[in-house]
Amino acid sequence: MNNQDFSQATKDKFGITDVDIAEYLDDEQTIQAYLAEILREGDHDDFLEALNDVARARGMNSIAEQTGLARESLYKALSRGSKPRFETIVRILNAFNLELVPKIKSVR
Repeated sequence: MNNQDFSQATKDKFGITDVDIAEYLDDEQTIQAYLAEILREGDHDDFLEALNDVARARGMNSIAEQTGLARESLYKALSRGSKPRFETIVRILNAFNLELVPKIKSVR
């Protein structure tokens, strides 16, 4: 259950406020840890949503400029259910100063 599952009346009654994760993604180490955890535990849509969180934290206009994508295209690529090209994901990660590095899975 997430905050979106509560009615506004319930939120008001119990003092529940929405949290924007983008407000806490303020350095490269935090961003790296956040994306690594989402990749480890999440799915395709969770990862796109996490990339969107980071892009908002860094500024959508800035990321759009760095990737060469229009802002609208960036929003569309990072929305749930989209199927962005691998090249687009790499360009976005480069704008975040991150790279994909294959790692052998640990045995659980």
